[in-house]
Formats: sequence, C-alpha cells, structure tokens
Amino acid sequence: MPLGPDLSETLARARSDLRMGVPVLLAGEGVAVLVAAAETLGPERLAALRALDEVDLALTGRRAATLKARAYDGDVARVALPADADLAWVRDLADPKEDLARPMKGPLRTRRGGDASLHRLALVLCKAARLLPAALVVPVADADALAAAEGLLCLDARAVAPFLERVPALRKVVAANVPLRVSDTARLHIFRPEDGSEEHYAIEIGRPDRAAPVLARLHSACFTGDLLGSLKCDCGPQLNAALAQMGDEGAGVLLYLNQEGRGIGLANKMRAYALQDQGFDTVEANHRLGFEDDERDFRLGAQILDALGIVSVRLLTNNPAKIAMMRQSGIDVTERVPLQVGRTPQNARYLAVKAEKSGHLF
Repeated sequence: MPLGPDLSETLARARSDLRMGVPVLLAGEGVAVLVAAAETLGPERLAALRALDEVDLALTGRRAATLKARAYDGDVARVALPADADLAWVRDLADPKEDLARPMKGPLRTRRGGDASLHRLALVLCKAARLLPAALVVPVADADALAAAEGLLCLDARAVAPFLERVPALRKVVAANVPLRVSDTARLHIFRPEDGSEEHYAIEIGRPDRAAPVLARLHSACFTGDLLGSLKCDCGPQLNAALAQMGDEGAGVLLYLNQEGRGIGLANKMRAYALQDQGFDTVEANHRLGFEDDERDFRLGAQILDALGIVSVRLLTNNPAKIAMMRQSGIDVTERVPLQVGRTPQNARYLAVKAEKSGHLF
C-alpha cells in the first residue's frame, strides 16, 4: 500500500532529525556513512560515533580556507578528528564566533584520496536543515543493520544527491483578498513546496494584465528589516517602496520568498551579523561560516510567476542575478526597474559590498 513516505517526505524527516541532533545514514555505491550535524550533536552521541570507527569533520572549502585546513577535495575538507577532541573542539571548528579570540585551532589533518561525495552530501543536508555546514561523518559496515537497530533513517545517496539539486515543486494552497494600505484590492496567494520546507507567498496588487509585462519584485524574507525596521540593511524600505509603487500603478505582484539571510536562515544570519561586528563584511562573514555569498534559489520565484500565469515582468531589483535567473527559468524580463531606497549610515558599507562583490546596481 502506498502509505509510506516518498523521497521528498523522507528528506523532510532527515532535515528534522539533523536539527534535533539525531544522526542519519547515507548509503552510497558499496559504502555507507553515519552523518551528524556538528551544531546539534550531543556528547553521548559523539562518543557513540567514535565507538563505530574513525570520525571525520566535514567542512566546506570556504570554512576550511578560514581555518587554513587543506581542502583536498576542493569544495569540501575532511578533517580527521583527533583522539582527544571533544564536542567543544568540534563546535569551535564549525562555528567561527571565537576565531579571532582563539585563532590557533590546529594543526588540522585533512584526508586526501578516496571518494568525498558522501561528505559533500552531508554538508548539503546540513545547509538544507538551516544548520552550520559542518558534519561529523563516520563509515559504517552495514547501514541497514544499524538503521534497524537504532531506529535511524537511511538514505540512498544516489537518489538523494540529484533530488537535492532540483527546485521543489510548489503547490498553491489558497488565495484570499487582503486589503492593504497601498491597495484595497490586494490578494495573498500561499504556495507550499512539496519537500516540506518553508511556504512562499505572492502579494497580487490589483488585477495585473497578463498580456503585458507585470511590475514584479522577488523579495527575500528579512525578519530584522521587514518586521523590526533594522537599519543594517535596506530590505524593509525596499519591501514598502515596491508595494507602494505597485499601489500607485494599480497593479503588480510581489513574491515574498522565505529565504532569510540570503538563504542561510535567521540563526546563521545572526551569526553573520556577529561576525560583522568583528569587522568582516557581509560576504566575508558568510564565507567564514562556510556558506557561499548567496545561497538563495530564485527559480522558486519563476515557478510562482508561472503558476500565476505571468510570463513577462518589469522587475523591481538592483540585483542582476535575479534577472539572469528569471530569464533562464523562462520568465521574460523586459525592464529592470531600480529600487534604491533605505540608505542609512549603518548600512552604507553593506550596500557598498553588495555593489562591489555581488554586482548590485545602485
């Protein structure tokens, strides 16, 4: 009977398990590993991992560069866990908050040779769970037996790896009229991803003519800027200005994508803010955490526009990457509409870095 979970549903459990500190198994071609998120693993489970075999701490190439650890596999480093390493040592390598206070964390011995694909996949899963991209990885002889004995989830790595590269299909759940200050004819659409991740929203102002380019914005959720009025970014003013312009024109659609902190989640975004207080810029902070400059996937926005019957847009943005992704995803961007608001003394450097390192147009 088709009552059991499919791959998408199984991955939702995997993300949840990692966030709770529960390891998951990855079974590859003739090899299997047990994976635990460095951020959430407890001391008892760390001891249990050690009892199985030698343990690696998988880190991204970005984090390894900060630690001056050799990443022989390019985008991933496999740091051999020393015999005397405790959970504090693991967390020190995973989280850069004390890097300046305790810069000497080595010498670190990293492995070379062999296949690093399961370590790489472990880091992808940690990112998907909105955790620090650092995973403890230990080889196991019989994944199925260990899964059965301990009640652990076992994933087929060959199926999981390509699945995680896909943009999840979105299903429209509901739409309802929501009068707003900028327009009393606004309508809110809710879209739910098939993989159980965060829902995304479309705020439709008026009744945009689908036969003409629609004024549109892809806005990534920013709790601090949109809700709290943070002066460290320009997100809140951009949100309000975009809606106001749509209200003035009588039509438009704003996509509110739950990709907080350029796709790394609110907790990691706050970690990046703490690093900025130490003197690092936005991109440098992300790299020290082990992330790329921007982890967002704007294909989600293209999928929502397509579901709304919108194929052509005038895009409110300063970010050329959004335009490129829309066009690659089949959405015709006929015009870039600048959105230059919200400059403050507190975010001047942030905006300068967006222009210098991310190519934003101001």
